[in-house]
Amino acid sequence: MYEEIIEKAFNALENAYVPYSNYRVGACVLTTDGKHFIGANIENASYGLTNCAERNAIFQTYSNGYRKENIEAIAIVCEGKTLATPCGACRQVLDELIEKETPIILSNRKMQKVTNIKELLPYAFGKDDL
Repeated sequence: MYEEIIEKAFNALENAYVPYSNYRVGACVLTTDGKHFIGANIENASYGLTNCAERNAIFQTYSNGYRKENIEAIAIVCEGKTLATPCGACRQVLDELIEKETPIILSNRKMQKVTNIKELLPYAFGKDDL
């Protein structure tokens, strides 16, 4: 069902810049009108300035005028032995920028899991908390 978005995320993974961790991640956002926005993780010697694949993809989506109601799904892929799940910063970003039930497809070359941000960050801090 999600083969195309997963394939595009694996293609994005090839563009990762990971000279420190050697751990490549790719992501792809699918919009409701069928467009795809990709991202790869980009590391920096100052580790805090590294940007994750899913944030790159979602920021690109928003930069092209789309908003949470226009996002159908996001795939996050890696080549590791286990599935790559979003880090805490990415979970916080996704909580604000996608709908709570939007499918988040996690995949490596051997397994796949479909989840959502509500499951990944059940007690999120958001604008309603301000």
